[in-house]
Amino acid sequence: MTASTTDQIRKEITLRAKRSRVWRALTDSTEFGQWFQVRLEGPFRVGEPIRGQITYEGCEHMVLEAWVERMDPEELFSFRWHPHALDPDKDYSGDPATLVEFRLKDVEGGTHLTITESGFDALPEALRSESFLRNEGGWTIQVENIRAHVDG
Repeated sequence: MTASTTDQIRKEITLRAKRSRVWRALTDSTEFGQWFQVRLEGPFRVGEPIRGQITYEGCEHMVLEAWVERMDPEELFSFRWHPHALDPDKDYSGDPATLVEFRLKDVEGGTHLTITESGFDALPEALRSESFLRNEGGWTIQVENIRAHVDG
């Protein structure tokens, strides 16, 4: 299922894996990097930044930077990032960031995962539409990536 407004992207998927397995795929930075296609430099820690080199073909020049907001075990993992940070030489620290949330709940046969990215309306107008469209497509790919990672 996909639900979007101009401010929010939401993707939902039921995974044929236990909640503990999905949680590990989300919050172990090495596993996250495998399906998300990024080589992260350390573990996820609440209140701390994390960064890493994108490994997705054609995007290897890009760096992911995020700040972990919450890690409520097997329920909610969230971070903030700059969805338009495409230039590795530019400082985006003064720009608004969006919030990415991964919510898990048990369902028959596995785990229901809801991924929500919100805050696009706060982005500079010149970047808002492009960032939204790029991430809408990106989350569609990432939902399938995590499915293959945990269902396989």
